[in-house]
This record gives sequence, structure tokens and C-alpha cells, in this order.
Amino acid sequence: MRKITAADILPLTEYAKVRAERRRALTQIKRNRRLEVGPFATFYFESFDTMLHQVQEMLFIEKGGAEQIPDELAAYNPLIPDGRELTATVMIEIDEPVRRTRVLATLGGIEHTMYLRVGGETIKGLAEEDQDRTNAEGKASSVHFVHFPFSPSQIAAFRQPGKEVVVGFSHPNYGHMAVMPDAVRTALAGDFEG
Repeated sequence: MRKITAADILPLTEYAKVRAERRRALTQIKRNRRLEVGPFATFYFESFDTMLHQVQEMLFIEKGGAEQIPDELAAYNPLIPDGRELTATVMIEIDEPVRRTRVLATLGGIEHTMYLRVGGETIKGLAEEDQDRTNAEGKASSVHFVHFPFSPSQIAAFRQPGKEVVVGFSHPNYGHMAVMPDAVRTALAGDFEG
């Protein structure tokens, strides 16, 4: 599957001209690439387009120039699905700071409890290991990056129209799950090669 290269990056002046249009287009793409699971967690399933947008935005906001590009590509290319997986940024979203701190303190290790269930088979999420997402005191980060590696038979099952797909957590303090809407399943099925 395609990874972002420096050739994909628009110069800042050109990006500024199309930024609003690109953001509107990405909103449409993202509509069927997100899923809320339980009261606080949202899975944002990534793609080439979502990661290219993220790289462009980081360059636009931070204005680090050509020197910044390699770091952004190293950070975001690993989140582009490789054709045999789904990848997601998982956000624990709690607006109130005191409550957020209290809840995150009970969710240590949550990054190792994410799963997808397709046709009775469970696909365990593999957390990005770029940094520890649970600190020494057991407090979880509010942002997690996870890969769901599929076998060929699991990909075939996922692609079946109407196939039930469940997304969830097996964490003792956050044992929530949600059924993936068919529109989301259909959009994500395009992330697989072949």
C-alpha cells in the first residue's frame, strides 16, 4: 500500500489556497471512518488520505519547512494501513479536566485490550510502541495508536455485506463494545489490498 513521500506534500503557499477545500473533503471521508465505543472512547480509522492531511496540517501549523518533513513522515506513515490491517487513532475524550485525570488513572494498559470481532473471530489490537501509553503510576494516555492485523480469511469475512463487526475493549474498567455500522465497515473494507 502507498506511503506518503515528500513528493505528496504541497508547498505551504499552495496548501493554504486549497486548505479549506481539502478540510471539507476530508470531513466527508472521515464521516464513515469513526466509531464511538462506550462513553469516552472514539476510534478514528486512519488511511493514506487522513494521514496526508495530518502531515500537511502539522507542516502548515508548525512551519518547520523541508527539515520537518522527515519527522512527520516517520510519525504518520506507520499509521497508514498496509493492505492487511486496519489502523486507528483511539481517543479517550473527556472534556472536564478533573474527571479526565480521574478516569485515565483507572485505565492503565487499555492500549493492550482493544479488539475487533469479525464473524466470531477476535482480532487483537497491537498498540504502537513509539512510547509508553501507560505511565509508571498506571495512568493511561488519552491518545492511542493501534493496528489490527487480519488474516486473508478475516479480510474476506470483513468484506461481506451485512457482516457484523464488533469493536471493543476487554479492560476491566472499560469493558465497552459497539457494533460497527455497515457504512463504516464498507468504507474500511477499501483499506485492504486486492
